[in-house]
Amino acid sequence: MERLAPAKVNLGLSVRFRREDGYHELHTLFAPFSLADRLVVEPVSAGLHFQGPYGRENLAYRAASLYLEAAGQPGGVRILLEKRIPEGAGLGGGSSDAAQVLLALQALYPAEVDLFALARTLGADVPFFLLGQGAEARGVGERLKPLALPPVPAVVFFPGLRVPTPLVYRAVRPEDFGPDLPVEAILEALARGEEPPYWNSLEGPAFRLFPELKEVRGRMRALGLRGVLMSGSGSAFFGLAEGPDHARRAAEALRAWGRAWAGTLGGGDAGSGPA
Repeated sequence: MERLAPAKVNLGLSVRFRREDGYHELHTLFAPFSLADRLVVEPVSAGLHFQGPYGRENLAYRAASLYLEAAGQPGGVRILLEKRIPEGAGLGGGSSDAAQVLLALQALYPAEVDLFALARTLGADVPFFLLGQGAEARGVGERLKPLALPPVPAVVFFPGLRVPTPLVYRAVRPEDFGPDLPVEAILEALARGEEPPYWNSLEGPAFRLFPELKEVRGRMRALGLRGVLMSGSGSAFFGLAEGPDHARRAAEALRAWGRAWAGTLGGGDAGSGPA
């Protein structure tokens, strides 16, 4: 079977405080974006055969291994992974791939396996991708409340800089902490086509580490995009467009500086534009 693993963006991300266990308490809104990796998952008699980057270290491989073990080794699987979502961008590509593998294997080899429990062992973002819709998240991103998000034309831009997530979190300072996001106000602004009142607490530490990222917001705003924000720990940014044509024009202009995709937040098919 073939499955698409969509990217995500964070419609706001507030780092609330540093917890006693060393992790940071977050409040964020996850939204799927219509740029997607492609996976082909096929049953075989035995073994786990994976074709994709990083081999056995890939999160998709690890997800398959965990599911097959939890299901009692009901058979084997062959997985082909074609990447379109860039790495180190804050778009959740690896987590999305892992979630789609879990869902595919549950369809191929039904068993009494708690997919969300497996997903939490793979990464904080993986449970979100099992939902297949927007979500409000707390904790490190694992405590989820599904959200119905309006489809919004948007552009995602990746400047080509790979940003390690742990590096950004280590650079967080107390002055970067913020309050809870105004969820209802954000949703209302999205529905009305207005500027959402969100922020990303990780922009401060990311900009201190990589000052060149500061230029990205200005470039995107100059193209008429609103609500321009870094996604996750970066380095990708997204901006909301007036419509699909505006999104396509803005993405084309941004490709002078990096990789850009026009698509839809909250639903839609795989994003347009070159990978």
